[in-house]
Amino acid sequence: MLGFVRDLLIARAFGAGLATDAFFVAFRIPNLLRRLFGEGAFSQAFVPVLAQTRAKGAPEEMRALADCVATALLVALVGTAALGVLAAPLFVWVTAPGFAAEPEKFALTVTMLRITFPYIAFISLVAFAAGILNTWSRFAVPAVTPALLNVSFIVAALAFADAFDPPALALAWAVFAGGALQLLAQIPALARIGMLPRWRFDLAHAGMRRVLALMAPALFGVSVSQLSLLINTVFASFLASGSVSWLYYADRLMEFPAALLGVALGTVLLPSLARHHAAAAGAEYSRLLDWGLRLAVVLSVPAAAALAVLALPLVTTLFHYGRFTDADALATRQALVAYSVGLVGMIVVKILAPGFYARQNVATPVRIGVATLVATQAMNAAFILPLRHAGLALAIGLGACLNAAFLYRALRREGVYAPEPGWPAFGSKVVLATATMAALLWFACPQEAWWLGASWQARAAWLALLVALGLAVYVLALAALGLRPRDFSRRAAS
Repeated sequence: MLGFVRDLLIARAFGAGLATDAFFVAFRIPNLLRRLFGEGAFSQAFVPVLAQTRAKGAPEEMRALADCVATALLVALVGTAALGVLAAPLFVWVTAPGFAAEPEKFALTVTMLRITFPYIAFISLVAFAAGILNTWSRFAVPAVTPALLNVSFIVAALAFADAFDPPALALAWAVFAGGALQLLAQIPALARIGMLPRWRFDLAHAGMRRVLALMAPALFGVSVSQLSLLINTVFASFLASGSVSWLYYADRLMEFPAALLGVALGTVLLPSLARHHAAAAGAEYSRLLDWGLRLAVVLSVPAAAALAVLALPLVTTLFHYGRFTDADALATRQALVAYSVGLVGMIVVKILAPGFYARQNVATPVRIGVATLVATQAMNAAFILPLRHAGLALAIGLGACLNAAFLYRALRREGVYAPEPGWPAFGSKVVLATATMAALLWFACPQEAWWLGASWQARAAWLALLVALGLAVYVLALAALGLRPRDFSRRAAS
């Protein structure tokens, strides 16, 4: 939610031009490294090893692991940040070679990158702290702290834009401040559970070596998904002008339910699954996966249907202003409908993947990720001519479903997961309730021309009414079919 506010304020305060182009490139580099290293591969490697060590009931061993990892991480990150600051011109030349033809833009991008690059150090340490807190079932602080980056952007746009020349420099400092604030917010929470790290440099520590061994394939696995996004951008660059933007805006809308449901569930599941694996509680491990899948299905299936039916209302209400034309809104609607096909798969992947990571099996998801990448690019080639930019979105959605199917099959084949009884009846109830909701939304939604021509106040009011109506109908339909929210309640083990 704050991300949408951030985007609106940045657009209003800084517009689009040389300075904002420089900032987006400068922020993209450390943000990509964050996804590859900090929040992705590191968490997948560190949390299972920490949970296994904690399950042994040896506090000193657990503290030693945390201290060794924190120290090694700090040394590596300080070195990486220093290298990034020194080599900023090279990074800009490699990632945005076109800027070299405009010396002013190139120089500004280098300056901004030098300000933003320490963000990778801050946010990777935040991922370390979040891994510890999540293992202790302290989910609130790690869940809230990412909002501090958006708060930093919002404050910079509202209060500090005029203090810099050019004003967009405020955004670079907002990245620096947002990263530092997120790290500072974790320190009291770590101190409360007695896990605030101390200096201990020991690369020979057995747990430390295990984390490093797991990180290597995890880094490759995360790189596969980032490579897929990069290739899709390359495909889109050959299409009509605006195709990249249409996909971006549709993806922004997809990210909301994907993060709200998939990322949140995956974050909760990973430490709990790791504890059950360490305790050799195979039956409980399977039941926990089953709970996660049922919760994902009951939430993601109606979300996907609502995104498809309400695609144009969402796009027009959030983005259809100024230079965002009717044609842009309709094209973004096409991409969002195509993306919605894969929403369930995207969320289910976030549930199934921890089933491997918690057992310190990173190789299987990586192999499946590579296969999914190949299949997705094959679908891109098949869909791009008849469907244009929507074909790229559809390929990503179908690729996510294929990824989920492969992960599910592997968990079943390895005997890790056995579905609990009642899935056919449960699935039928969810589908019936979703169909009822979608049909009602379809008939209650005003026509296309109304959404394109109405004022923003009228669009926002109608959209809020439709969302409330859809939610009420879906919940009532589930209740009539015998499903209640309390059926999905489960307390995480400490």
